[in-house]
Amino acid sequence: MAMKINQVKLAVNGVDLVFEPNYTAYNQFINEMSMDNKVAPANNYLRRIASQDTKEALDTILVLPGAALQLVEEVNKIFAPKLEIEVKN
Repeated sequence: MAMKINQVKLAVNGVDLVFEPNYTAYNQFINEMSMDNKVAPANNYLRRIASQDTKEALDTILVLPGAALQLVEEVNKIFAPKLEIEVKN
């Protein structure tokens, strides 16, 4: 059985951020993302899952180019890790 992740804590440029990812927000992020639309869904996802105490700090980081996609990658490495899949025919 998978372990439930309640919080992901990151330090970004000296700023502490806490995220509380969940299946609903993650699935919404995946559904909103498309080949030509990645940054806005990433920003929205991060704002949805940021803890109330770190939302202001997150805004200071999200103004940096590429920040949203880098943060999403780190959060999802923990929340939605790659599966070990083996094809057996």
